[in-house]
Amino acid sequence: MSVIDLRGAEGFSADPYPHYAKLRAEGPAHQVRTDDFERVWMVVGYEEARSALADQRFSKDWRTTEQFSASSNAINANMLELDAPRHTRLRKLVSREFTARRIESLRPRVEQITEDLLDAMVPTGSADLVDAFAFPLPMTVICELLGVPDIDRDVFRALSNAIVTPVSPEKENEAVDAMGAYLDALVEDKRRAPGDDLMSALIQANDEDGDRLSPDELIGMAFLLLVAGHETTVNLIANGVRALLDHPEQLALLRARPELIDGAVEEMLRYDGPVATATFRFTREPVPVGPVVIPKGEAVLVALGSGDRDPDRYPDPDTFDIRREAQGHLAFGHGIHFCLGAPLARMEGRIAIRALLERCPGLVRDPDGGEPDWLPGMLLRGVRHLPVRW
Repeated sequence: MSVIDLRGAEGFSADPYPHYAKLRAEGPAHQVRTDDFERVWMVVGYEEARSALADQRFSKDWRTTEQFSASSNAINANMLELDAPRHTRLRKLVSREFTARRIESLRPRVEQITEDLLDAMVPTGSADLVDAFAFPLPMTVICELLGVPDIDRDVFRALSNAIVTPVSPEKENEAVDAMGAYLDALVEDKRRAPGDDLMSALIQANDEDGDRLSPDELIGMAFLLLVAGHETTVNLIANGVRALLDHPEQLALLRARPELIDGAVEEMLRYDGPVATATFRFTREPVPVGPVVIPKGEAVLVALGSGDRDPDRYPDPDTFDIRREAQGHLAFGHGIHFCLGAPLARMEGRIAIRALLERCPGLVRDPDGGEPDWLPGMLLRGVRHLPVRW
């Protein structure tokens, strides 16, 4: 089986969807070559992607394969990089604190932060929407939820970006080590001065058997909640706004019918979601995917963005339609690793985009903003900056 070279594929970062369509037309799974890897499997069909996300024959623990030999760090002790039963144990401990009631109780605060950011941004007449709005909103929310409002956000953002959108393995490893040390100090500060917040609750959390998070697991959980709690929502907001600006008829419809915001956010997640491919999985045994069999010990990327553009699941999938029934999309994953923070991300996206459109009725791209600076790598989908004016 030939390896399909995606390195330097023309326009892939700006618009990977035509490339995904060509892959899907030839089958649901392929070996590809990326900027980071000489050979990796990619699952591109919707049904196959959904199945792979829930299939325990695909391990999330890179320590089970010889293909990845990076040294471990405390931040790797997070449930995204673990399989059942270790994943089950960690998710049980955190989900008891990350309840629907706690998330819903954040709504007034999310609305207030949104209005405060818009109060500062609107009078300027133009802004980088990422820096002024899409980044500080989820970052403020997750920091307050965890009880770390004084975090150095510039430092944290730089480390987070270096890990999730790495420019080189060396820079990524440096950022992982620095992030581990940074979060270790953060957790210790919270341990010494606990409060009425999620991080303090996690430090004290016990199940009925007396189980609790170890020091490394606390650091891993802090990493996962802080990074996943803001990176994806930044791109949900920015990608959603880009989609509206690129489809003025849909923007006009949402302005005329703001009650469509819930379905509009689901379509934003499906059409151009914040996560391009799920984090790596590794085959524990040979696994059939369509007509091919992925051998044991292979690294596998599940292309969420491709699955959500599969015409076998969504008619006319390349059309952005906020009235579409987009439920069932893969933007938050599927199976036991389904995003724990999905309700919070949805709430933030709905509040942010609706308020933005209300406060900025003349919102357009800034014609002097230059070409988009697309995020590198295969993990996240989005832009570093989104210059707009109103």
